Amino acid sequence: MEGTFSDGRGDYPAGTYLRNPVGSSHAPFGEGGCTLLVKLHQMHPADQHRLVIDTTREPWRPGLVRGLEVMPLHAFGSEHVALVRWAPGKVFQPHGHPGGEEIVVLEGVFQDEQGSYPAGSWLRNPAGSAHQPWSEAGCTIWVKTGHLPTTQGPDGSDV
Repeated sequence: MEGTFSDGRGDYPAGTYLRNPVGSSHAPFGEGGCTLLVKLHQMHPADQHRLVIDTTREPWRPGLVRGLEVMPLHAFGSEHVALVRWAPGKVFQPHGHPGGEEIVVLEGVFQDEQGSYPAGSWLRNPAGSAHQPWSEAGCTIWVKTGHLPTTQGPDGSDV
C-alpha cells in the first residue's frame, strides 16, 4: 500500500499484489518502512500458485455495470480477488455474497446501507450477506469473495 516490502525473493513496491501459498515461508522486511495488507490462513491448501502482480501496469477491464472497472488478481475454486475502481456517483445493483466478502478501501470513499468507508477502511461481510454499494466520490477497492467461512477448492472440498 505504501513503501517497498521485501523478502529473499525480491522487492515489491506499492501497488504489488503478492500471494504466497499456504505452507510457504519467507523473511520479510521493509527498508525505510512500508504499509501493507497481510491475509494469512484464508486460502485453500491446494492453492499452491505463487503470484506477483504489478497492479500499476495491469489493464483494467469493464465491470459488470458502466462506471466500474475491474482488475482480476486471483481465482481458485469459490474464491475471487480483484481490484475494483468506481466512477463518482456509481451505484451497483443489490447483490449477495454466499461465501462472504472482504473489502479494503484503497482510495476514495466506498458506501453501502451500513455506512461510509474512507481509504484505509476494512469491511468483512459474512457468508450470506447482501448489500447495495455505491460511491458518491469514486473509489478503488480491493475485494475478496467466496472464502468465508471456508474456501472451497475446484473439487468442492473445504479447507
